[in-house]
Amino acid sequence: MDIRQLQYLVALDEVRHFGDAAARCHVTQPALSMRLRQLEEELGLTLVTRGHRFVGFTAEGERILAWARAVLAAHDGLHAEASVCRGQLVGTLRVGMVPLAGFEPIPLLQQFAAQHADVRFELKSLSSEQILAGLDTNKLDAGFAYADGRHERKYRLLEVADTSMGLLFNRERWSFAAETLDWSDLEKLPLGILSKGMHFRQSVDHALQSAGVEITPLVETDSVEFLVQSVSAGLCCAVMPMGGGLEQRDEALELRPIAGSHTLAPLCLATRRSAPVSALAEALQQFVCERLALTDQ
Repeated sequence: MDIRQLQYLVALDEVRHFGDAAARCHVTQPALSMRLRQLEEELGLTLVTRGHRFVGFTAEGERILAWARAVLAAHDGLHAEASVCRGQLVGTLRVGMVPLAGFEPIPLLQQFAAQHADVRFELKSLSSEQILAGLDTNKLDAGFAYADGRHERKYRLLEVADTSMGLLFNRERWSFAAETLDWSDLEKLPLGILSKGMHFRQSVDHALQSAGVEITPLVETDSVEFLVQSVSAGLCCAVMPMGGGLEQRDEALELRPIAGSHTLAPLCLATRRSAPVSALAEALQQFVCERLALTDQ
């Protein structure tokens, strides 16, 4: 067994296609398939369910995948730790980010990159639940996610923003007299909203229920981009985070605050507590903590 076989296995899981996995690993498809079969023979297990194309992983394969990711994370962490000992950071920092937040993490990552020229970034737009699961399975090193005290046993959490909410609308179609809206103002509006299961949607549903307001969404989507496009077109209005800059995408858009509205949990930079913990993740956590301290002064 060698590290390349584990890389092939994880690549196959991520792209779910033999040819695409081979291309990602810069080998031919027959070479990738042969090395995976050698891994199966060595372990005495069938890891991959094969047909004319990739079908999926066996139950045993899913268990081995978890170990493969842990080994690869440790391998990457070893190299990152060695680079730290040499006084530099080297490697790929895998970061998950929720698509809706009243905080823009890219400027922070840009500042971090300016200090560490040999660090590369792999960025993924995911729900908070997916980000925390990605930390658990070593698919991610860090994530900007909605999390609170319930999660502190498993994750190191650094609060970066307390997200308030507002109504995003096209001012060419709608107008509101009040500078700050109430949830009751939304009751008769055609609303667009994120799909169920996402933290921001849970926060909106909780706020509406607490205010005794019932809505029937006109648009439901898991795409922030589709939601903003729907608002720009005048199809609907949408509850969005304040401070995220979404209203700047179209000069006709306006984001009006909703009184007393906050997400159920604050936005946090989350990293693993248990080993292996990436040296890159630790460096990012320390960097963001320092930057936030400077901002508060």
